[in-house]
Amino acid sequence: MKASLNWIRTYADLPQDITAEQLAHDLTMQTVEVEEITNPADLVEGVVIGRVVTVRQHPQADRLVVCDVDIGQGTTSQIVCGGSNLYENEIVVVAPPGVKVRWHGEGERVELSAAKVRGVVSYGMICAAGELDLEGLFPPSEDEEAEIVDLTELFPDAIPGQPVADVLGLDDLIIDINNKSLTNRPDLWGHYGLARELCAIYGGTLHPFPSIEIPEGTSDYSVEIVDEDRCFRYDAVVFEGIELRDAPFSMRKLIWSVGMRPINVIVDITNYVMLATGQPTHAFDESHVSNGIRVRTAHEGEQLELLDGRHLTLSPTDLLICDGADKAIGLAGIMGGAHDSILPETKDIVLEVANFEAISLRRTASRHHLRTEASIRFEKAINTQRCDLALGLTYQLMAELQPTARIVAAGTHRVRETEAIEIPVSLHFLNVRSGHTITADDAINALEPLGFDVTYDGDDTLNVSVPSWRATGDVDIKDDILEEVCRMIGYENFEYKPPVITLDKPIRQLAKESERAIREFLAFRAGLQEIYTYPWVSDAFINIAGDHTDTLIKLASPPSPDRSYLRGSLIANVLEASVLNSRYYETFGLFELTQVFSQGAVSPSIEEEKLPRQERHLAIALAGVLPFLLFRRLKGILAQLPRFGRFEGWEFKQSGDKMPWADRNAWLKIVNDEGDELGSLGLLSPKATEESGLRIPCLALAEINIEKLVPLQSRDNLYRRLPQFPLVEQDLSIVIDEDVSWAQIYEAVANLVHDAKFVEEYRGEQVPKGKKSLMFSFRLGSDTGTLTAEEIEKLRNRLIKKLRYTLGAEMR
Repeated sequence: MKASLNWIRTYADLPQDITAEQLAHDLTMQTVEVEEITNPADLVEGVVIGRVVTVRQHPQADRLVVCDVDIGQGTTSQIVCGGSNLYENEIVVVAPPGVKVRWHGEGERVELSAAKVRGVVSYGMICAAGELDLEGLFPPSEDEEAEIVDLTELFPDAIPGQPVADVLGLDDLIIDINNKSLTNRPDLWGHYGLARELCAIYGGTLHPFPSIEIPEGTSDYSVEIVDEDRCFRYDAVVFEGIELRDAPFSMRKLIWSVGMRPINVIVDITNYVMLATGQPTHAFDESHVSNGIRVRTAHEGEQLELLDGRHLTLSPTDLLICDGADKAIGLAGIMGGAHDSILPETKDIVLEVANFEAISLRRTASRHHLRTEASIRFEKAINTQRCDLALGLTYQLMAELQPTARIVAAGTHRVRETEAIEIPVSLHFLNVRSGHTITADDAINALEPLGFDVTYDGDDTLNVSVPSWRATGDVDIKDDILEEVCRMIGYENFEYKPPVITLDKPIRQLAKESERAIREFLAFRAGLQEIYTYPWVSDAFINIAGDHTDTLIKLASPPSPDRSYLRGSLIANVLEASVLNSRYYETFGLFELTQVFSQGAVSPSIEEEKLPRQERHLAIALAGVLPFLLFRRLKGILAQLPRFGRFEGWEFKQSGDKMPWADRNAWLKIVNDEGDELGSLGLLSPKATEESGLRIPCLALAEINIEKLVPLQSRDNLYRRLPQFPLVEQDLSIVIDEDVSWAQIYEAVANLVHDAKFVEEYRGEQVPKGKKSLMFSFRLGSDTGTLTAEEIEKLRNRLIKKLRYTLGAEMR
């Protein structure tokens, strides 16, 4: 969305020294994200006012003229021009040499220089609107392609040489706001709401809006809202004595500066009001509206032609504006009808100012692929009181710009008004959640400039009354109040306190590690290709796989009529993938490890929100020519899978019922030690092979329920670097008490040796009673160099001394 700072200033007293950089920073930090700020004056930088002194025919071109133009330099400038509407004393727009223009309104801008045009030197250009990107402000006539900008009527007193930006009043800051940052702020979709926000930021004063005064004796106008859940308010005002003409240049300039196209004074007034207040309005030709207004939903198949020429076929979910004779004259909140809106012959109008329900209106706009300035605003949920702002401003503008027009009838139907919301908020809550000390005065000073009414109980509670323009879903809980207070204080004013984080040892997820090991084994060791299939499955392959549709999950909106169920097993998906691959390969191996879906109550407890049960399954498909070798290969892969997949083992049995898809002579069940079935494998039966359209002789399939596998516990692996210098290995036999264990010996010597290993124990005649002989080997080493014989002996003696001292050991 674009907004004009000059326009905002008409509603608020703001500091005059605000720079574009400051404005962008402050708005982004406290309110909305500003993408960029531009100045329309930059479009005409260096361009000046010129007065055509003479116009004469070009000597060598029929469609060119040579003009002497006064541009305020004391002497006239000779300019060659192809404009079709040039005449003497015309006030024109001149780009002297050095100025950049868009040549004939196309391509990138190029810098002008004095140049010969058919033998005549031209010192600059008399510009058309497109050459300065002003075609929206000065639209050319439909029958004149080479029309230059003529300012004679608009600015007859313009002085030659005066900057065009000054004459047109283009010096402005246009704020381009990211629409996503405005999604929950319907109050900011108009300049008045932005003015309120900037007053809160900079401390300015917001001017009150005018109100409408319906003259006494005005006739009642029939307004009926049939569907009161879709339209909350509808005001209709009939103006008589309209004169269609262009709106004043100042109004057209503001409308153009924020990206809309000026049309005529009545349409421009409705657009101006929408851009000012954020409340869309519309005007109908009163002669096409019979017996008042009815707001109702459409009939099935009802037709409507819109202003942009599109023909719609409507459904009962679409809301229409109709006249008293029930003729549709507009798509509510989106666009008016082609034959009932403002027409060239319009003399009287019916002004519409209404409030529509947001969600259903957005659905209508999306279904018909219509996004208009009006629908964008209504989708954000506008408060009903904004209709009063729009009515007051429209009445004021009509009085100024259409002095001959008068109100002859008015009617309203109000279903309900947007009510203010009362939210109690404790200072303790604000302080804890913000991590900042916020006093009652801080909160009140932050909220009241935004339109909130705040009372303080003197203890800990603030009672906040949310204004209607923020009470349509934007602010309704205490956390929203916290956000308002913090952003107005300024997030940059909060001291940064890093969170305290304790990094503990990560949790071992054995099931995830096992799943990864399974994928790696099948891909790297077994040489299979992993595939990914859609979660829905073909009805034909459901039948081949033998799945029963009454146990499957049916999709409300399937991707195609023949794929209306989520997979209950992976056999159907892997079989279909095998059929597709059989067109190109005679032998291949595929596997997929993913979730399958089954009926079952999964939290939450609300019936409508229960989710299907999901379990991980593994499916394998091997394609080839020889069935015996194919079956044995699949069984061999599965036999090794527990070892490499790091889970408890299984065995193969031919028990229970055969799988519907399997050959009767080649199938097995996979069971654990307790006899529980984990999965199955087998060759695809000849019948299933024929029905599936498989182009290879044999296919072996297997499916396993991964959720039933039990991952094995795994030790923690430790890193120990290799020694830099050679180790010396020695043996040692000692005599120790019978109750001394090898673990005690290892603990005693561990810090003296590189490693130690138990060799043997001996009890016999050579060993005293109550004693035992134990031999162990150990390795010695150094990090500084190779050990010498003296160093080895010294280390050995230290080890013996420690064993004698700690365990009472003696050398044998």
